[in-house]
Amino acid sequence: MAGSDGIFIGGGGDGYGSAQELLLKTANRHGLISGATGTGKTVTLQILAEGFSAAGVPVFLSDVKGDLTGLCEAGSPEHKLHGAFTKRAETIGFSDYGYDAFPAVFWDLYGEAGHPVRTTVTEMGPLLLSRLLELTEAQEGVLNIAFRLADEEGLLLIDLKDLQAMLVHVGERAKELSLRYGNVAPATVGAIQRRLLVLEGQGGAHFLGEPALRLEDMIRTAPDGRGQINLLAADRLMRSPRLYATFLLWLLSELFETLPEVGDPEKPVFVFFFDEAHLLFDGAPKALVDKVEQVARLIRSKGVGIYFITQNPADVPDDILGQLGARVQHALRAYTPRDRKALKAAAETFRPNPAFDTEAAIMEVGTGEALVSTLGPKGAPSMVERTLIRPPSSRLGPASPEGLKAARAASPLAGIYEAALDRESAFEMLRGAAEAAAREAEEAEARATRAEAEDREFRAARRYQPPARAASPRRASRSDSVGEALMKQVVRTAGSQITRSLVRGVLGGLFRGR
Repeated sequence: MAGSDGIFIGGGGDGYGSAQELLLKTANRHGLISGATGTGKTVTLQILAEGFSAAGVPVFLSDVKGDLTGLCEAGSPEHKLHGAFTKRAETIGFSDYGYDAFPAVFWDLYGEAGHPVRTTVTEMGPLLLSRLLELTEAQEGVLNIAFRLADEEGLLLIDLKDLQAMLVHVGERAKELSLRYGNVAPATVGAIQRRLLVLEGQGGAHFLGEPALRLEDMIRTAPDGRGQINLLAADRLMRSPRLYATFLLWLLSELFETLPEVGDPEKPVFVFFFDEAHLLFDGAPKALVDKVEQVARLIRSKGVGIYFITQNPADVPDDILGQLGARVQHALRAYTPRDRKALKAAAETFRPNPAFDTEAAIMEVGTGEALVSTLGPKGAPSMVERTLIRPPSSRLGPASPEGLKAARAASPLAGIYEAALDRESAFEMLRGAAEAAAREAEEAEARATRAEAEDREFRAARRYQPPARAASPRRASRSDSVGEALMKQVVRTAGSQITRSLVRGVLGGLFRGR
């Protein structure tokens, strides 16, 4: 049961007969779903996704445990909880309760359980990459120099090998760049390269590349007018929590930078659910937290609602918590003084209801129950109500293998993102320049060697005329770049054939393809 202007959450008040709704007009004012493990947060997330989709609003959510794939299949009267669900629907006045499947599209950073999700190194930017790689301030500065130099020299940074090659380029020109941008220590470049190897081992190479994700492929409606539910397979991704948090923050930033201003629409343009939200803020520098706060404050005017899902409201910084209009608080347990303090703080975020003690109710609500407060038509928070959450219409828990296979096969985006692209970018351009410089240096060396041999023959009276002198290898063309001239000089000054072979081996190692 939902009005045309709201999403039915459940029944509150005496006997759970008072409908609790999230008004679509205020749904872009963000929200919070919190509660201890096993208290029903996932079902709340599921029914909100169903409600937004039914209202024609596309949503994005991460499936941390694999329990949300059931959105693509209708629930069944044969399910063991059918009786309980039907009884709950009657209790809360959910008169039009029934089973239904929803238009779900599956995504996966690793490309195994859904469409691959990729972005380029340039689109990710040095700030988010520094966060992802856990770089120090000095290392972040060198990474910024690499991005700046790539921009100045027209070197495209698309995938991980582009960034690795660009850092080699920066290291080779460290002395020159230090005069322009500040100290560029080879040890710092090496430290960043090691962090990139760690990222590669965690699967980050799958995320950085092309074809890059187009937001319009997520912000879609199905032919029947329902909003597309975008499910990110995050069970494997959660083993790399920093990659998970950085990806979601990147997606949020892309929405902020790309979508136009729409003011306060009648319903959101897009709703973004951020599960395990504490991973975004754990150890985050203040600059990053400030950026998230800015995005949360301003993105609502672009029609985007952000809903954080976490165990404890204290996981979200106060400045961001103050931006969250709708609250669904499942049970919290208070076993320690710290827990009791967090419980008290959670209770104080609600508008009190004289009918019950909010702090006590947070500990008393059972599975499937929650304390709910939403924004009214004028944007004021409603009094908190002890609410029985409505049952889901889609399948509870993971989808069946057959249903999952059918949903993936029916995806409107099949074949668009599966094949990776590898166009010419920084890696290929720098490798080509190095190979050309090495060939030119070898040819100059060969010419000089031949000239020396001919000169010896002439002095030994084996030739009648002196040989034509080869151009001095020390006279590099003024049109040569600094890197090419340096490369030639290294090879020309090699003292023996063994040394020359070693130099070529090092060059090959630096620019060898995958």
